[in-house]
Amino acid sequence: MVQHTRRNISKPVIGVTGNARLFSPSWLCIKLAVFLAGGHALRISVRHPVPEEHLDGLVISGGDDIHPSLYEEEIMAKAHYDEARDELEQRYIEYALTNHLPILGICRGYQLLNVQSGGSLYQDIRPLREKTDNRATFLPRKKVVLKKETEIYKIIGHELFKVNSLHHQAINILASDFQVAAWDADHFIQAIEHKEVKPVIGVQWHPEYLLYLKHQRQLFTWLVAQAKRTVT
Repeated sequence: MVQHTRRNISKPVIGVTGNARLFSPSWLCIKLAVFLAGGHALRISVRHPVPEEHLDGLVISGGDDIHPSLYEEEIMAKAHYDEARDELEQRYIEYALTNHLPILGICRGYQLLNVQSGGSLYQDIRPLREKTDNRATFLPRKKVVLKKETEIYKIIGHELFKVNSLHHQAINILASDFQVAAWDADHFIQAIEHKEVKPVIGVQWHPEYLLYLKHQRQLFTWLVAQAKRTVT
């Protein structure tokens, strides 16, 4: 059942993909972030489909691991996958890329942008870390370095800052359509952006849990500003 149309919605409509659970803190935080940026968020999941043509922008949010068959790796015994969500999000990403809608990929969503474009992932970086902590944290404790010549640097405005960390996977081979925008101390990629003029960026951290920091809110401000350009 389709949950919404964009009838009587004058603000840019941002689709937010995620899990289909009844309670989703990530969805609630992203909804707030989009509202603060001047947009209107619509939840998208297997249970909450939205027609693609109703959207002006897209957030691909975090969640379960991407099925490894999508990047030619083996299934891990203790991993949690959601193939229905993988398929759903791939459809929305393809629509957004084809129609030049802005995209913000977060954690799993950032990884899926890379995988869908032909890249691959490390399935578990915990044994590979040397200078960063394996403990998950909602607080900004991990240092990230941004390249100054990137779009994401223009958005955030800081070369060095700290982020939260809730992931155990990371980009391995970067898709040729993207370029690296940031790394952590272990040289794992932390942010990417599309090489062409398409407004598509992705971050490994969760900015929706860092809305008390202006430079993190600016990622959503950028998304809504880009989405306004698509509104006719």
